Formats: sequence, structure tokens, C-alpha cells
Amino acid sequence: MNEKIPAAVAFEDQLRTNGQYEEDEAFHLDLERYWIEFRALKFWIAGIIALCVVAGVLATLLATDLFRASARIEVSDESVSVTDVDLPTRVALRNEQNFLNTQYQLLNSRFMASRVAEAKNLARDEEFLELFNLDEEGQADQQAIERVLLENVTVEPISQSSLVDIHFSSPSKTLSADLANSWAEEFISANYEKRFGANIEARKFLNEQIAELREKLAESETELIEYANANEILILQTERGDAGSDSASQTLIANDLEALNNALASAVSDRIEARATSLSSDFPANDPRSILRADLIRAEAELARLSENFGPLYPELIDKKTEVEALRSSISRETSSVLRSAEIRERELRARFEAAKSRFLSQQGQSIDYGILKREVDTNRELYDALLQRYKGLEASGAGQNNISLIDRAAPPKVRYSPSLALNLLIALATAAILVVVLVYLRVLLSQTLKDPQDVSRRLGLPLLGAIPTHKGGPVNEALLERSSELSEAYKSTRTNITFLTPDGAPQVIMVTSSVPSEGKSLSSFALAASFAQLGKKTLLIDADLRNSKMVELVGGDSLEDRGLTALLSGASQISADSLINVADHGFDFLPTGRKPPNPVELLASPRFRELLDQARQDYDQIIIDSAPLLSLSDAIELSRVVDGAIYVIEADRIKLRAIEQALKRLRETGGMVFGAIVTKLDQNNSTFGYGYGYGYGYGYGQAIEKSDD
Repeated sequence: MNEKIPAAVAFEDQLRTNGQYEEDEAFHLDLERYWIEFRALKFWIAGIIALCVVAGVLATLLATDLFRASARIEVSDESVSVTDVDLPTRVALRNEQNFLNTQYQLLNSRFMASRVAEAKNLARDEEFLELFNLDEEGQADQQAIERVLLENVTVEPISQSSLVDIHFSSPSKTLSADLANSWAEEFISANYEKRFGANIEARKFLNEQIAELREKLAESETELIEYANANEILILQTERGDAGSDSASQTLIANDLEALNNALASAVSDRIEARATSLSSDFPANDPRSILRADLIRAEAELARLSENFGPLYPELIDKKTEVEALRSSISRETSSVLRSAEIRERELRARFEAAKSRFLSQQGQSIDYGILKREVDTNRELYDALLQRYKGLEASGAGQNNISLIDRAAPPKVRYSPSLALNLLIALATAAILVVVLVYLRVLLSQTLKDPQDVSRRLGLPLLGAIPTHKGGPVNEALLERSSELSEAYKSTRTNITFLTPDGAPQVIMVTSSVPSEGKSLSSFALAASFAQLGKKTLLIDADLRNSKMVELVGGDSLEDRGLTALLSGASQISADSLINVADHGFDFLPTGRKPPNPVELLASPRFRELLDQARQDYDQIIIDSAPLLSLSDAIELSRVVDGAIYVIEADRIKLRAIEQALKRLRETGGMVFGAIVTKLDQNNSTFGYGYGYGYGYGYGQAIEKSDD
């Protein structure tokens, strides 16, 4: 045939479109394929699950008990928004998130591990070293300790809050709580040092300087006191000179000298006054001599009056004279006494003054040394007061509030954290699930044969024309003659699908081929010929497999080696009754191959085969050609040029799909049309794909499965 029938071309386009539609639903169908493989591997899967569960239980029983303690801290961001508009607020939120993420990373850093290791002196902690097998002659490597700490600490931020939980796991309850608390405390301290580090360093420096000055001041004061005691220097009053140094009058001797000087001056004044008084007879009002003086004046007045009136021998006058003399003597004696007392007092005070003066002059050199020591004490005290004031100022200004605080301290846990049987079983089941998925996937991936008949459309892009079950015992002819047999029903369904290939019914000339021998190609050709004959069509079955024909065994009778297809192609005679075998039981004519030719491809490619086929088109309604397999042979390729189209026979679960695709590609590249495919030798292994429920027949009669020959 020179051209394909237009209806067949249109139907092929429709089939390809349907095939594309089914490819679009490949995901759903692939899931079904995976489920089928899953069921096929159910014993393997059960073994994998059991093995993983046992491994999880053993891991739980053999693992060391771990206890996890948790401390909670609050991390507050003290960043201040520049403005109150929305955009900077969003920026502030982003900055806050960056700040929190930074703190989380710091909590998990080697920096924190190093601080905790140093703070707890873990390098010499026998319990820690023994629990984590780090004991190396009583001291472990610092890096190993840090690595252990980082492996066992977990930082867990609490969602939608600024709270962070710090978990630490170890075989010891108390050690876990201790290290969790230490981790939190060291992080808080590190943050405080980072924020107020300069202030802390300054206060530390000032504290050291204050301590030194305190000692120096104490030493200078001790030296001053010892010097003053050794030299009997007693300070009664502190006075400042113009140069800021203490004067010598501040001592007790200077104070005595000053008092004696004042007393001496007073004594001198009293003596002078007493002498002046003795000469002037002008006594003070409170002076006893004033009374005597007054009495003397009155006595002298009486004496004068008596002298004027009486004579010298007047007794009263004589008495008065005696009284006057007595008063004068008393005044003279009193004046002499006062003058002597003043002189004596002056002499005594002058002597004492001279003695104090001598002592003061001898103490002048000691006062200089004392002043030097005193100035050193004052200088040290001033420096000490200044540094102390500065320290207090730094403490008041730099003691800011830490933005990280400890909320909950870790307490020793009461129950173990790990191993958890439930968690290990969950992990075991998850591992088993992964292994099962991998196993099923590899099974599907490595299983490249056609198991599901629907893969004909899904993978090959061909319509599925028929699904043929494996023939289970008995002659094939008898099974095909039995109208109710599953084999006969399967081919009837296939024939029905073929009749819908074109609007005018089944194509007149159909070639049946396969990838390799023994896929059921010859049986399908025979059964289709018998099925079309049952419709009353005049049918011709041509055995064009000139290399290894099995058709005569199916048909029975003489092989007609001198009158078969080979003889017709080699000679000039036409198809006649002598060259045909009438298969009366099935109602069709059969043209056998005859003898095997040495050049089958040349015979099939010759114009002679086209002439014979044109003759057969005129004499028969339906022509079925059984050709050789496609792989490694060109017989079917040559036949595809003269037939209306081909039906591809595929044995289930035998040939890799890639080989089938290559064979179909060869056929299509030469212009051959493929109407569809027939899947043969389906058995109970294919039942899970839905075979047996869409074609009106079933299987499973309990007999042993015997695959038929080609």
C-alpha cells in the first residue's frame, strides 16, 4: 500500500493525544505503581520495619542515660527608634530580630564554651572529665572540653518572645543543672562586660590605685605619729600658713610659751603699776590700800582739827597722831608687799618663760621634720580622697542595667531526658519508612519491564488494544474454539477495539509484530484471524516470519514447503487454493511460509510481495500478517511499508521498555503506522494493576500457569 488511509492517520493522532493525556495523569498512575510494588515487597518491608524497631530498642537499652537541665534568660533589646513613623518602626523590628539572632549565635559559640570551662575549672573537674571520658592524667585538652560543651548545650528561643532556654545534657543531674546555670550566668556577665567594659576597667584601675594609696597613707600617718610620740610633739590646733604648712605654734610647747609670755607681760605690767601706785598714792578702788588711804585721810583731818584746837599734849591728839602713823605704816607695808609680790611673780614667770623658750628653740628642727611628714600625710590623704570620689562617680554613672537577666535557674532534673524509647522508636520507624521508600523506588526504577498494561499508553504513547491472560493448560485451538474461554474473550475484546480504529471498521491489512520471539505474536495473529472470521469476514492469515515460524504448529497440517509464501515470492504464480491452508475449525485461510529462504529481507522488500498483497486485498476482507520480531531484524520494517498499520505485541514483565521504545522508533522512522499494542501473558502478578476488571473476563481457575509458545 502506497499511502496510509486518512482515517487511520486521524485515529493515530487521536491516540497520541489520548496517550499525552494519560501521561499528564502519570503521577496518579505512578502512585498506584508504587503501591503495587509496595504490596509485592510486603515481606521485605515487614523485615525492614522489624529490624529497625529492634535496633531502636537496642539503642535505647544500650545508651547512657542523659539528664537535661534548663535555665531561662530574657534578652531585651534596648535599641531606641529614631522616629515614630511606621518605616523606622519596621526597621527597628528588623534590627531587633538581627540583635536576637546575634545573641543566639553567641550563646552557641566557642567563646561561651571557653568562659564556662574557665569559670568552672572543668579541666580539673574529675566528675566532668570522667563522665565525658576526657580524663588524661588529671587534665583534659581545652579544645576537647569546649567541643563537649558545645555538643551537649542546646539554645532554644521561645517563639514570639525574648525568652531563651539554655539546655545542657549530661549523665549527671547536678552537673547538668550546674553547667546550665553557669552558661546563663557567664553569658550575662559577658554581655555586661561588653556593654560597660571601659567603665569596669577604669573602676578596676582606680580600685587598685586606691588600695595602693590607702596603704601609703596608712604608712605615712603611722610614721608621723611615731615621730610625734618619739619627740613628744603634741598638736593642739591645726592652723594653715600662707604656704599651706603647719607652724610651730601648733605644738604644746609653743602654746605654753605663748601663755607664759602673756603672763610675764601681765606681771611686768603689775609691777610697774605697783611701783607707780606706790609713788602716786593713787590706788585702785578695789585695792585694800584705798581703804587704808581713806582712813588715813580722815585720821589726818581729825589730827589737823585737834591740833588747831588743842595742844600737843592733848591725849586725844596724841592718840590721833599714833593712829595716823599706824595707818601710814600699814599703807607703806602694803605697798611694799604688793611691789614685792609683783616683782617675785615677774621673776618666776620670766624664769619659766626662758625655760619654755629654750625648749621651743630646741624643738624648731623637729617641727620642720614633723611638718614634712605632716605634708606627706596631707598629700596622700588628698590624693586618696580624690581617687575615692572619682571611683564613686564612675560607679554611680557606669553601673547601668544589664539588658540580659536570669529568669529561671536550672534545677536538677528528676527524670532522664535521653534515651527516649518513644523517640528512638519514632526514629526507627522513620528510618524504616525511608528505607522502604528507597527500596520501592529502586524496585520501580530498576524494573523497566511492562507490568501494568496501562503503561502502554503512559510510557509508550500507544493505545492499549488488548490484554491477554496466560493460557492455563490445554491446546490453544480448543481454548479459542471455546467461545466462553477467557482467552477467546480476551481476543474478542481486542478485535472489538481494532474495529474502532477507523470509521470504516478495522484496517484491511494489519501486521502483527513484537520486539523478540516468544512474546505471543503468532498466537495473537492466529487468534485475531479466527476472531475476525467469526464476524463473517473472509480472512487471510499470512505467515511472513520467514526465519523462525511457529504458525504451522498452531494451525496444524502440511507446511506446504513448495507452495508457501517463499515459493510465491520467488516465482510468478498468484495466490491460489493450492498455496493456502483452509483452517476450517476457525473459518479462515492460512498462507504458510513454506521453506526457509536464505534472503528473507530481500524477498519481503521486493515488489512481488506488494503484488501478492494487492491480489489478497481484492479477495479478502481482512488480512492478518504475522511478521518477524523488530529487534535486530528488518523484516517487519519492510512489511510496514505495504500494510495499513501494525499491532505491537508485548509480553508482560519481560522486555525492557527502553528496548520496546527503540523498536517502535525504528518502525515509525520508516513511516510505519502503529495502531496500538496487545499485552500478552498476564498472570496473577498483574492482578494488582486492575487487570481482569475492565475487559469482561477474569482469571484464577486454580490451575498451574503455563506460558504458551509464540
